[in-house]
Amino acid sequence: MRSLKLPAVSGFDEMIAPGGGVRPHYRSYHDWLLRQDRSLLQRKRKEAELQFHRVGITFNVYGEDSGTERLIPFDTLPRVIPASEWDLLERGTIQRVNALNLFLHDIYHDQNIIRDGRIPAEQIFGNSQYQPCMQDVDLHNQVYSHISGVDLIRDGEGDWYVLEDNLRTPSGVSYMIENRRMMMRLFPELFAEQTVAPVEHYPSLLLETLQQSASYANPTVVLLTPGQFNSAYFEHAFLAQQMGIELVEGADLFVKDGFVYMRTTAGPQRVDVIYRRIDDDFLDPLAFRSDSMLGVPGLLSVYRQGNVVLANAVGTGVGDDKSIYPYVPDMIRFYLDEEPILHNVPTWQCRKPDDLKEVLNQLPKLVVKEVHGAGGYGMLVGPAASQAEIDMFRARLLANPGNYIAQPTLSLSSCPIFVEEGIAPRHIDLRPFVLSGNDTRVVPGGLTRVAMKSGSLVVNSSQGGGTKDTWVLESGEDCPC
Repeated sequence: MRSLKLPAVSGFDEMIAPGGGVRPHYRSYHDWLLRQDRSLLQRKRKEAELQFHRVGITFNVYGEDSGTERLIPFDTLPRVIPASEWDLLERGTIQRVNALNLFLHDIYHDQNIIRDGRIPAEQIFGNSQYQPCMQDVDLHNQVYSHISGVDLIRDGEGDWYVLEDNLRTPSGVSYMIENRRMMMRLFPELFAEQTVAPVEHYPSLLLETLQQSASYANPTVVLLTPGQFNSAYFEHAFLAQQMGIELVEGADLFVKDGFVYMRTTAGPQRVDVIYRRIDDDFLDPLAFRSDSMLGVPGLLSVYRQGNVVLANAVGTGVGDDKSIYPYVPDMIRFYLDEEPILHNVPTWQCRKPDDLKEVLNQLPKLVVKEVHGAGGYGMLVGPAASQAEIDMFRARLLANPGNYIAQPTLSLSSCPIFVEEGIAPRHIDLRPFVLSGNDTRVVPGGLTRVAMKSGSLVVNSSQGGGTKDTWVLESGEDCPC
């Protein structure tokens, strides 16, 4: 059978098997792709770019000129996941998020995992994301991370690993939804007889999850944004519109008599649930950063009384800190009495002298990350770094080893994308979104992020990465295109 001729790439390719054959779940799409003219694919890509500009799907890039916005590159070739494989990822991410929620409840209550010696106390209480104000605060259903994004990668052998957990304010779900809409607009024939699981219902599931976070029926839900200059503002506005709730900034809310109210043209309206896209430090200038202009004075007091819900909860960041990441498999065993379905990437904790010594010896081969870092910032990719960059990180590690973890440089799986020179493989990851309410659910698919540069392992949008639609087949191995 004829197959695409792609440039050679090391590691696991999602579409092409070793020897050049096409993986079963890609065969139908692959055959369709072989029949397409390159000029058609180019026109479709330009159409997607134009439509994304019209809709306003842009990304503010910190560190660039003020007001700079750009499109996140969108690739028109989907990533396809068979049903059997998705079942593994779904069970594994649900297991992981359930354990993390139990962990967060525990550290702010009985602290059994610390008493049992599973996690050193200083790793919790010395963590910058730990919030003492949450001690003994009871939350409905004991849910701290209502919306979680779990970053998954596949190594060179095709095995899945969790790269990191995002429990504070995970972003990217709007691109998952818009990518699907764009693919259906560009290539309707591919979906006419498809068995691809839908993702369009995510906003309704999100709203249901937020409503379930309150202990009474018909709560008023709002989405709190830092404002239009935030890098994810498009997503904030998109989700509020899709859920049919108000998009508010801190100045639109106020506290009175132990409750939170929203200013409206019809007068004050009580707010019961706040889906906040603002970090803890900026939520309440009376409790955290006094110079914050983004939050609501007195909000924490109302929250601690149980008169408003914050999703995600204050103090949730302890659970996704990279210094806590190595302990998640033990959390699963401790709280759920189960073995982890998905495994961590092997990790050196540089605060440990023996680990630090090993990292310093292998620095050019490793990926080094700040424990509080995000968005691809503050990290070293050893094999792609200059000697000057390696030397700089060596000095940082010696000066503050507890601020870093290190991991082997895994060969992320690759997937074909359409670039100027034609179809070529690029490295990818996957961020499924897990919703925790009365139960825990995952929308099938998630956001596939793409390293647009040949050979690059950095998929973050802030670092030039792109995205593509993720197809989860609802049954069987083949996709009847």
